[in-house]
Amino acid sequence: MAESSWLTEFPDMSRRDLLAIRKTLDGMYRDFSREYGDTIESLFDPLLTFLVWFEDFLISTPWWIILAAITGIVYLATRSWKLSVGVIVSMLLIGYFGMWEDTMRTLSIITVCTFLSIILGIPIGILMARSDRAQSIVTPLLDIMQTMPAFVYLIPVVMLLGIGKIPGVIAVVIYAIPPVIRLTNLGIRLVNKETLEAATAYGATPTQRLFGVQLPLAMPTIMAGINQTIMMALAMVVIASMIGVKGLGQPVLKSITNQYFTLGLLNGLAIVALAIIFDRVSQTYAKRSQRHLEGGDHG
Repeated sequence: MAESSWLTEFPDMSRRDLLAIRKTLDGMYRDFSREYGDTIESLFDPLLTFLVWFEDFLISTPWWIILAAITGIVYLATRSWKLSVGVIVSMLLIGYFGMWEDTMRTLSIITVCTFLSIILGIPIGILMARSDRAQSIVTPLLDIMQTMPAFVYLIPVVMLLGIGKIPGVIAVVIYAIPPVIRLTNLGIRLVNKETLEAATAYGATPTQRLFGVQLPLAMPTIMAGINQTIMMALAMVVIASMIGVKGLGQPVLKSITNQYFTLGLLNGLAIVALAIIFDRVSQTYAKRSQRHLEGGDHG
């Protein structure tokens, strides 16, 4: 009888305890947001200023200058006329269908998020490659970042910083950064041990080995990580639009709520076009770098 009573009372007790814990944690986070939210937000002011300037710059610059600049960058990175012509056609179609401004807004935030992911991700990947302890600590965090639904970590970010560009950038970076960290770590760890021993025998310091041997040899793998980071950042465009990030995601969101099939399709295709451009450019650049490296090795 005692056991039966315990079994019937336990669910109610556990629910009450869980509710109390949840209320306590919610209250603590709300208090933290009210106390430190403005201070933390002010730390991101330089980034917000740059984001606003970069977005205004892309929108206000004549379209043909932006098109020429993008095509020039694509050609310099790939040396491919076919890809360059494909970029010109894609961007002209985006402009023709009235999506130029939204595309520039998306391009600005994706560019900034990708650079932030690279600046933060590559050093973390290097640290993981040089320390097994760092790898054992960071890997579970990356697992959580990659498996946690984006809507879940939007909640604390929005509670802390409100709605706008900065919460969107943070959400995109959290979602997109794991591949560049993982593949930087993997690329460096896969570098041939004999090559490293030869560099050490020639008197190379650990820093010289890192920048002169490991990073160049790991570059194709790192570029694959950057490629995946860009793809994941673009995949977050629609979700980021829910917290006030303007761009191609907002018309897609509008088309979902109002059942505008054509609006959603066209803006979705514009996101796909950006993704294909970024994907082809980064992949082709990585292949060219690898061929150049192998040519240098043979030489």
